[in-house]
Amino acid sequence: MPRKRKLLAQLSALQSKSSISPFDGLENLNVTPDRDSSPKSSKYFVVEKKNASQLESDFFNQPCISLAKSLLGQILVRKLPDGRELRGRIVETEAYLGGEDEASHSKGGKQTQRNTAMFMKPGTLYVYQIYGIYFCVNISSQGEGAAVLLRSLEPLENVDAMRALRSASRKAPTKALKDWQLCNGPSKLCQAFGIDKDFDQRDLAQDAAIWMVPGPEPPGEHDVVATARIGIGNRGEWALKPLRFYLRGNKYVSVVDKKVEREMAALSSSSSS
Repeated sequence: MPRKRKLLAQLSALQSKSSISPFDGLENLNVTPDRDSSPKSSKYFVVEKKNASQLESDFFNQPCISLAKSLLGQILVRKLPDGRELRGRIVETEAYLGGEDEASHSKGGKQTQRNTAMFMKPGTLYVYQIYGIYFCVNISSQGEGAAVLLRSLEPLENVDAMRALRSASRKAPTKALKDWQLCNGPSKLCQAFGIDKDFDQRDLAQDAAIWMVPGPEPPGEHDVVATARIGIGNRGEWALKPLRFYLRGNKYVSVVDKKVEREMAALSSSSSS
């Protein structure tokens, strides 16, 4: 017995001198040398990397009019279930300012089941249906209930797939659509990109099936036309406010305002003389 007590005493002394806690082994498990608490590479911790050039939440987090202009020239990307990616350059937008805007779905600050996405964080898609058939896609911005409607795109990649999607959505067989006809309207671009109600409330900065990347060159101030929105109807002064923006001279724009363009040209000419 004395021998056993002596061995226990020696063991106790060794433990008291050791600087290693019994839990240190657990703390060091799967930790990188710089003491980062994240686990080492493992199939259970695989995180899919985002596109390096993808526009993130900060881009969309700006006032509605500013976002409507900033979206011009950016590239919308839609990944189809078969892996193909459709790409189109945004050439026309409309700003809807929220509660004060009589033409907005959120006028008066009213939030409904339909327009919930307009009140969500900037970069959220708001997809709604018109005439019970067609869809339109908007992007939420800063401002309560404010969002930007995408009106027209310039097709860039996998144009044949866009043409097939447009044709499939049309009731009767007709002549093949030309490139400029594929996305020159809010419902047309939704058809061409396969965007429906399922995309409502998706986050453009996070979604795996739809996102945006920067365009090759942002348009200059003189390249952007500001004019009245389309199809507003009897909304008083709001029907006339210049809240539609498009790239001047781009043939993929849905409706050109020649009067405003002439005024811009005259102003530019007088300022340069």
